[in-house]
Amino acid sequence: MAEPGTEWWASESFWRKCAIFVTAFMALVLVLLTFHTLTVIAAGSEAGRVPAYSVINHRIGYEFDDERNHMVPVIGPVAPLFGEALDEEAARALVDHGKLTVQARNCMNCHTLLGNGAYYAPDLTKAWLDPGWGNEQARELLMTMFLKDPPANARTFGTGRRMPNPHLTDDEVRAVIAYLKWMSAIDTNGFPSGFTPLPQGDLRGDAS
Repeated sequence: MAEPGTEWWASESFWRKCAIFVTAFMALVLVLLTFHTLTVIAAGSEAGRVPAYSVINHRIGYEFDDERNHMVPVIGPVAPLFGEALDEEAARALVDHGKLTVQARNCMNCHTLLGNGAYYAPDLTKAWLDPGWGNEQARELLMTMFLKDPPANARTFGTGRRMPNPHLTDDEVRAVIAYLKWMSAIDTNGFPSGFTPLPQGDLRGDAS
């Protein structure tokens, strides 16, 4: 109860209750938004922002969307990674292996993934679509050669920066490439801006 001569809206008790109510309400909103976000970013969710892991069985491109006014991923016809089509479970295991390998080798100490990490080396979000690989036919071989021996296959573009050898096994190399291919299919609202993708074949065929 307000002290005599003090308006209710100026009382300390009123504002304390307001602060408690607002804090509790916003905490509830945060919880609801967190659960909603988890459903949206789940791989293969109906939201379509993050594809199922089996997307690595398809050609993945990146094209400008006039309606959204930025680049978006395009899932094209079947084009299995390393020529081997995987079911969803096997694809998930391979992509997870690649993600864990990237984490274990502390790649984010130099690189960024989805914009998060260090800025010493390039962002890897669309590394699968990097035009520096030359062409679609040579990409898997060139990526494999690079990851097996980065110093010998470095492209420094005049910076003199060379990636140290992470000493990956053949299985880890394949897994990392699968992870990078899957990540390139994530709808990142046009990030990275100004990125020009590697020219590829048909992206508008039957992706079923």
